[in-house]
Amino acid sequence: MKNAAVAFALLFLVACSSNDDNDSNTSDPVGDRDFKQDMRDFVIGISQKAKAADADFFIIPQNGIELVTTNGEEDGTPATAYLSAIDANGQEDLLFGYDNDNQATPADATTYLKSFLNVSKNSGNTILVTDYVSTPAKIAASYQQNEASGYVSYAATERALNVIPGTPPHNENNVVVTSLSQAKNFLYLINPDSYATKQAFINAVCATNYDAVIIDLFLENEAFTTAEIAQLKSKANGGKRVVICYMSIGEAEDYRYYWDASWNNAKPGWMEALNPDWPGNYKVQYWNTEWQGIIYKNNNSYLDKIINAGFDGVYLDIIDAFEYFEN
Repeated sequence: MKNAAVAFALLFLVACSSNDDNDSNTSDPVGDRDFKQDMRDFVIGISQKAKAADADFFIIPQNGIELVTTNGEEDGTPATAYLSAIDANGQEDLLFGYDNDNQATPADATTYLKSFLNVSKNSGNTILVTDYVSTPAKIAASYQQNEASGYVSYAATERALNVIPGTPPHNENNVVVTSLSQAKNFLYLINPDSYATKQAFINAVCATNYDAVIIDLFLENEAFTTAEIAQLKSKANGGKRVVICYMSIGEAEDYRYYWDASWNNAKPGWMEALNPDWPGNYKVQYWNTEWQGIIYKNNNSYLDKIINAGFDGVYLDIIDAFEYFEN
């Protein structure tokens, strides 16, 4: 939990930051925008609203790790306002999966990513690594090497993140976990398609002993309730865990509750190209007021639904959307 002085500083910095909403309704992203700072400001705004409702709510951006320095370079100075607004960084493919699943990530890519991850780690944030790896020897190597770096990791055997591994969690324990700093392992399970009902999904997760679980707000377009999230917070061995909600903020998804049917014929000006790797996902001008309203600024925003459901934090995806606009 950040103290009141830091919270005040965040409010001041966001109010004074560049690229505020003065021109956020334009459909033209070309110009003098600082796309990295736009994303930092977006995440800081989400953090401010969430922590005003629950000071212990976790904010975890995934990928886009270059945002932790002011210039996005390995030798840049820490972006303190951003680092103070978040509680962890998620990173995919650090050791396995960068080019192909179950294949070691090139050493230079790992070194590059770690240089930024350690900036966040040294500021007091937790690092959550997801490696996409499936053979036992490589799974063991992933856990061993991430642990040696001081990172908490998950060896995902499927990139679809749709299965619970058949083996016990790495560093399994029966501790009552209430903060990310206590977590020794986590489960990333945002594709519940193989479960016929929410209760079947809940039963499967509750049969595990993971310290933290990252899931979606919805199963078959039906949101989890506060009672259901409370069930998920219990480990099978009697311990407790934190439950974190996945939310994509750099792309709009046509299967989400917020999707307007009229967008199928005419996309709003802030909506960009289709992501060819993920059908139904569209790049967005994430600094746009309308999009930010959907995500967190409106009274019944996506973030509000997550907080009201009783989640302990939010896992923010497509943080690296700035790369699309920079390129």
